[in-house]
Amino acid sequence: MAYNKVVIAGINTSELTVLKEAEKIALLKEIRDTGSREARDKLIKGNLRLVLSVIQRFTGRGEDIDDLFQIGVVGLIKAINNFDLTKEVRFSTYCVPMISGELRRHLRDYSPVKVSRSLRDLAYKAIQSREKLTIQLQREPDMDEIANDIGEKRADVVIALESISDPVSLYEPVYSDSEDTVYILDQIGDKNDVESRMDEISIRDAIKELGERERRILHLRFLKGLTQTEVANEIGISQAQVSRLEKGAINRIKESI
Repeated sequence: MAYNKVVIAGINTSELTVLKEAEKIALLKEIRDTGSREARDKLIKGNLRLVLSVIQRFTGRGEDIDDLFQIGVVGLIKAINNFDLTKEVRFSTYCVPMISGELRRHLRDYSPVKVSRSLRDLAYKAIQSREKLTIQLQREPDMDEIANDIGEKRADVVIALESISDPVSLYEPVYSDSEDTVYILDQIGDKNDVESRMDEISIRDAIKELGERERRILHLRFLKGLTQTEVANEIGISQAQVSRLEKGAINRIKESI
């Protein structure tokens, strides 16, 4: 496999090898100990499905899928080079932000939307910080950690990163369960509408009826924008428990209103 170019045209993705976590760690140790090119090739090929799953989030923007795949593999190789075997973290968990970061950099550099030089520079600093902290922490850092690292206000960092993000469709799903899908369009409303105000009051009353832990989960998820994994780490429970409690709280609010 050539490291500067990966061709996926004609590949049957169903035939790609999928390695178990123990196999990945064994190959990483072999690479560290011996510099084995064969082990590196096997590890790359065993994670191509992961690259394919990540690039699905970046398709539909007019980019060639082969180009995105090649860029994603560059992120995978960076993850292989920087993964810390002493940390208790799954290799795939570490790979995803590295692959995503490489794809975001490419899309940022070729973005047709023009933003001010100061915002773009701040966004570049934030992205570089995110990649550095991902390597150090072996996980994707949150906005507070990035802002502290570069000595900027959190709000300014968020605005800068948003300024170089691609626009999204109003019909982009933001939440989905087995029965319902919530789109961005559903979150836009007329603040002067009486019915909307009544709904807001009903929702606030329903939230007051929830337990303290459920309220905290909703606050962290929908006001602070944390992922379920980040919420789990924050309050000391598993991601599966967060998901179950969050869904239960949302269903109770729906029933109340």
